Amino acid sequence: MAETFDIIVVGGGPGGYVAAIRAAQLGFKTAVVEKKHLGGICLNWGCIPTKALLRSAEVYHYMQHPGDYGLSATGVSFDIKKIVERSRGVSKRLNGGVAFLMKKNKVTVIDGVAKLTGATSLTVTKDGAKVGDYSAKHVILATGARPRALPGLEPDGKLVWTYFEAMVPEATPKSLLVVGSGAIGIEFASFYRTLGVDVTVVEVMPQILPVEDEEIATIARKRLEKQGMKIMTGAKVLGLKKGADSVTATIEDGKGKQSELTVDRVISAVGVVGNIEDLGLEALGVATEKGCIKIDGYGRTNVAGLYAIGDVAGPPMLAHKAEHEGVICVEAIKGLHPHPMKKEQIPGCTYCNPQVASVGFTEKKAKEAGYEVKVGRFPFTGNGKAIALGEDQGLVKTVFDAKTGQLLGAHMVGAEVTELIQGFVVAMGLETTEEELMHTVFPHPTLSEMMHEAVLDAYGRAIHI
Repeated sequence: MAETFDIIVVGGGPGGYVAAIRAAQLGFKTAVVEKKHLGGICLNWGCIPTKALLRSAEVYHYMQHPGDYGLSATGVSFDIKKIVERSRGVSKRLNGGVAFLMKKNKVTVIDGVAKLTGATSLTVTKDGAKVGDYSAKHVILATGARPRALPGLEPDGKLVWTYFEAMVPEATPKSLLVVGSGAIGIEFASFYRTLGVDVTVVEVMPQILPVEDEEIATIARKRLEKQGMKIMTGAKVLGLKKGADSVTATIEDGKGKQSELTVDRVISAVGVVGNIEDLGLEALGVATEKGCIKIDGYGRTNVAGLYAIGDVAGPPMLAHKAEHEGVICVEAIKGLHPHPMKKEQIPGCTYCNPQVASVGFTEKKAKEAGYEVKVGRFPFTGNGKAIALGEDQGLVKTVFDAKTGQLLGAHMVGAEVTELIQGFVVAMGLETTEEELMHTVFPHPTLSEMMHEAVLDAYGRAIHI
């Protein structure tokens, strides 16, 4: 007979394990099916280990310019194997932490691959052998996503990398082509460029970081190009010709002109696609769209008893979106009446140098939505803490509804903005107006003062510019 649970979560990534913990807290008998790593891609091959790599690059960057801080250092170098080793160690530590949380919350972990045999039943196999049959009152799919492969640009793991291979290089390439300038592409481009690699980025859209505010993306591009990165926008890679230890790419620019570029390695960062295959969705008639499972604001699919959260349920494909979606889904099952997911209030962060962070409408999107807007800007050059840190290049930008004072969006580029953005996220969640933000006291000296000044500037009241 099948072992029964109240809730079975398929996938132990950020969305899956958080949903399982919340389910256990609410008294549900809960299980998680995970085929490889607790913590999923984010913890093991994404968010966390890339930040460890970028931290090493950041420290190396500062060590190369000690004179800027009145210091001196000689013989500064790096060991890529030790950088990778540190990154993997960070992931291993956190992976163990998730296993501890599962045990602490009495969540059953089932090792293997799940396939639905019904809306609320499934079979789990491991290496081709059957582990067991399981059923639950509710099944939550949290199977995540994988790198998208474009025809002619298929990764081979040796010369053409996905983020998996880019994270654990045996040696640093001398030259690198990054195809795609979203968060993943730009983070790796920034990491390798900081380590001295000759980096070229090709982006088919008119700007890098296409989801970001145009003004912010332009500033980021200028900073990256000043560091020596080559960036081509409105361009596409038509094909790759592999050599023994190099790749020659044919690139077409926005005017139709073609050129060839030979590099040691290529990183394909053209997005991700949901893991919806081999789950048994077709037999159940589960609705999908653009490679993802269709859900409502509470994670419910069109099939009763079956839910989906995280990357497999569509964009934005971010770990914190998956986690929050998991909590909403479980609390709705419990009957706690949570608020549905508000995607416009999900922040996005890119940890390149300079960092980029945003939430809500860009200036362009707000105008397209019909809003009359008031826009505030405050540069890092006007902030004492930024100057003291030696990080005086960047911008904080706010977008308000001119009629109501509602904060529609906030966008930042510069040092530590990924830590600052949450202030605006909270403000949006509380439906804070411009007046309330103006009357909020920000500590001095901090980078957060720029958030205050950007609000004041939208209404012609900025003090320090």
